[in-house]
Amino acid sequence: SFEESNIGAGRKVQIEFVSANPTGPLHVGHGRGAAYGDAIGRILKATGSIVEKEYYINDAGRQIDILTASVILKVIQNKINNFFPQKAYKGDYIDSIGREFISKNKIEYGDIDFIDKDLSSDPEEEMDQIILKLKELDESIWSSVKTFSLNSIIESIKNDLEDFNVYFDNWFYESSLGDLKNESSEISKSITKLTKEGKTYKKDGAIWLDTESAGDDKHRVLVREDGRATYFASDVAYHKNKIDRGYDNLINIWGADHHGYIKRIEASIEALGSKKEKLVVKLVQFANLFKDGKKVKMSTRSGEFFTLKDLIEDIGADAARFYYLSKQADQHLDFDIDLAKSDSKENIFYYIQYAHARIFSLEKKFNENNQGKNINSISEESTSYDKYDKLIHEISKYPNIVKKSAQTLQPHLIIFYLRDLSQLFHSYYNDNHVLSESEENMKSIIFCLSAVRQTIANGLTLLGISPMQKM
Repeated sequence: SFEESNIGAGRKVQIEFVSANPTGPLHVGHGRGAAYGDAIGRILKATGSIVEKEYYINDAGRQIDILTASVILKVIQNKINNFFPQKAYKGDYIDSIGREFISKNKIEYGDIDFIDKDLSSDPEEEMDQIILKLKELDESIWSSVKTFSLNSIIESIKNDLEDFNVYFDNWFYESSLGDLKNESSEISKSITKLTKEGKTYKKDGAIWLDTESAGDDKHRVLVREDGRATYFASDVAYHKNKIDRGYDNLINIWGADHHGYIKRIEASIEALGSKKEKLVVKLVQFANLFKDGKKVKMSTRSGEFFTLKDLIEDIGADAARFYYLSKQADQHLDFDIDLAKSDSKENIFYYIQYAHARIFSLEKKFNENNQGKNINSISEESTSYDKYDKLIHEISKYPNIVKKSAQTLQPHLIIFYLRDLSQLFHSYYNDNHVLSESEENMKSIIFCLSAVRQTIANGLTLLGISPMQKM
């Protein structure tokens, strides 16, 4: 198709995005990174790169322990006097995972009296004590609830993303990096390699990596004094794994709050003997949602939040993707749900789709009126060319817009372009009664408008949005 160029020329690119902790459903904050990462993937593919999309599942940390404990506590609530710690995960989804687990398995503990005994008054410590006690009570119940809860949430994340037209080539489990007890695990091997290269040092019983040389503000701990690996160590091993897979570029899409991580990951990539230029980190700002003129509360202590699923049910995946992509990703986005549903000119999504649908119906009428005639030949005598030369000029810009969008990783450029093209079309359409033109003129006009429609369709498709044939 006409926008496809070959600037990527077979470069192998990996894009890692969303990667939300599997501790609950995706919320609308995750939607922006999902739309952005997926659109970049489509645009790079259209311009000749070989693209792989990956989701990194943090399934090895304390968050998953909190999830497991929350589900168990919900299930045994009657036996523990409805005790539920402040730091446990709340929300209906915890209840439903618990109910689902019980429908297929049993949870039977002997004596449960750990709740009233000497729990810390510090909420974080209290949570850690509960986790420890539940593990000690019955290791096999713990591990089966953990696996069940994790799988249930990953399944729901996959389903929500598919409804959002986002598919991943690879789901990478943090736990597959192994732990430090196993010398042949990826996490052990990466720390051994760093140590061999003379990049780490010991201090206060911990193992550190010098990341200041790469511009980080301080050195970072890889292995705590008690011998446990830090999150950073997992990240180092994960990025080593990615580099070993032989990509030309690694694109990481992170929330803007991860800004501080960039330097330390770059430092680890260099320390492992690769070039930090391989890594491109794009930061995505949070989106504020407005409904009925009021800002939507993203989440409350009670665990209620506006999920991505809610948004898709409310306005559809196409409109949601469109608005997430309508502004540069690292800028704040105010997203008005009511506007996204309206039929007004202010709703750019509607305005662009309406241009596509309008041309579609013109083509249909024209073809019905000209059945049996040869309408593919356009005569040179057409007099109406000057009326739509602006449209032709605008269409000719499209390949360059796609190329620029691929080079800068900015899908919103395509949306701005489609808005301008649609505006030119609507004003042309409002000023000219197309179907009452002479037969010769009409042929060339329809020929031009078909190209406009095709360009709009191509642009929307590149963003993972379906063009509409009628409104």
